[in-house]
Amino acid sequence: MTAQTDISGPVTTVYRVSGMSCGHCEGSVSGEISGIAGVSSVTAVASTGEVTVVSAAPLDDEAVRAAVDEAGFELVGKA
Repeated sequence: MTAQTDISGPVTTVYRVSGMSCGHCEGSVSGEISGIAGVSSVTAVASTGEVTVVSAAPLDDEAVRAAVDEAGFELVGKA
């Protein structure tokens, strides 16, 4: 019998988003990214432009980009 050593857990990724300036902006970005399958938590901080996403597996960058675009902002890349 072989023991399973591959223990997968949540994946945390930090993205840089330009254009956020207030709490409403944070909510818009968080809401759109939260709609991506597998996302369990999103924290957007307008003052730093950082969005921390916790998901069950690594996310497709294009899916994140589309969600940020839908919110009216620009995904700069990963922080």
